[in-house]
Amino acid sequence: MNPTRRRLLALAALAAAGTHPVRAAAPACTPLLTREFARLQDEKTQNLCQYAGRVIVVVNTASFCGFTPQYKSLEALYARYKDRGLVVLGFPSNDFGAQEPGSGAEIAAFCENTFGVKFPMFAKSRVAASAGAAANPLIADLAQRTGQWPRWNFHKYLIARDGGMVTSHVSDVDPLDKAFIRQVERLLDAKA
Repeated sequence: MNPTRRRLLALAALAAAGTHPVRAAAPACTPLLTREFARLQDEKTQNLCQYAGRVIVVVNTASFCGFTPQYKSLEALYARYKDRGLVVLGFPSNDFGAQEPGSGAEIAAFCENTFGVKFPMFAKSRVAASAGAAANPLIADLAQRTGQWPRWNFHKYLIARDGGMVTSHVSDVDPLDKAFIRQVERLLDAKA
């Protein structure tokens, strides 16, 4: 019997028994994610609610920083865990040491050509506490929740699936650090 016929018969049997397959409901969007940002590559607006229900790493990035090789670690982390529900969101910023002077197209080309970055990247924004009201609102909310603003490039925030727990990790914590990976895995294993 072909697979399509077998599936139709199985669905008919479920219907006859009064049982219907149920699709999982989409995760509710948390207030933290209820916002939009322009995508780095083409500046098309993206709603962060599309990442609801995932474990999220938010990182401020720069192309000409001593921590720039972390792009490779971030991409490796994303590739390893994306099928389990992890997403990395990159936010380039020129706030620290003027180490991200390029345009969106230049930054996107650098990330892709140098490090093979596939995780979502967004338009350059301000992320330092000194930016005040001009600061990226997601970073500002994360800083308020954790009590830590980025003090340099590649500061990372790790957000639980339900958005309830947020932890802050300074620039010198590599995304492939064993302790960081253990925390990511715990969050991936937790129910939303």
